[in-house]
Amino acid sequence: MLTISAIPAFNDNYIWCLFNTEDNKALIVDPGQADPVIRFLEDNGLELDTILITHHHPDHTGGVDSLAGTVSGCRIVGPANSPFKGANSEVHPGDEVVWQDLTFSVLSVPGHTLDHIAYFTDCHVNERPLLFCGDTLFVCGCGRLFEGTPEQMKQSLESLRQLPDETAVYCAHEYTLANLRFARHWLPDDGPLREFEAHCQKRRDDGKPTVPSILGDEKRLNPFLRWDDPAVAEAAKSHAQTTGMTIESENDVFAATRHGKDNF
Repeated sequence: MLTISAIPAFNDNYIWCLFNTEDNKALIVDPGQADPVIRFLEDNGLELDTILITHHHPDHTGGVDSLAGTVSGCRIVGPANSPFKGANSEVHPGDEVVWQDLTFSVLSVPGHTLDHIAYFTDCHVNERPLLFCGDTLFVCGCGRLFEGTPEQMKQSLESLRQLPDETAVYCAHEYTLANLRFARHWLPDDGPLREFEAHCQKRRDDGKPTVPSILGDEKRLNPFLRWDDPAVAEAAKSHAQTTGMTIESENDVFAATRHGKDNF
């Protein structure tokens, strides 16, 4: 039986551990730190055999060498043509990664970084398809554009928006409440956003993560997936009037929304 757990790291990172309770094999996603992963594996009697990397940033790769050093033959899967050179199994968009009974499709999602990839499987874990999206899509947010353009990020999010609504979205940070503060500022009259913010605040007050989210909810609530929503377009136009930006396309709506968040 496959299950998945969040391993907290740094101040707000989530390192994901997918494991089989029958053979105790474990897959780790984006281990920025080794020590919390090692503790989790030891506490649960798990044996690491695969690491998935979504992009090169140190808070996603910093623990790889230490973890791989504890396991003979550990498979380290990461994007080809990446500044991260620690992968022994480089993948390109369109490739597949097989682990246990799961087959992950490798998706190209540049924007946050140019090498960023995501891993999607329509094989159900906890009764849902599964997406490991790193820092591309967050709960009611998206990644900051360190290397890519707004157009690239919108295209990446468009590809994720095409995945099934029931997909569980496992992002790598607990940024939800900050993202919701901006979303509520951008769309102050959005009742479902207000209700979702209260729900997420309750989870955090109870010491629970807000991740994973459900992709159908992201499509409905996340302003960064709603560039074709008239309410988001109107908010972008209002922002553009104060910044000198122009809104002539859905790309412009997304760019203005990202600019708004960056300067919020």
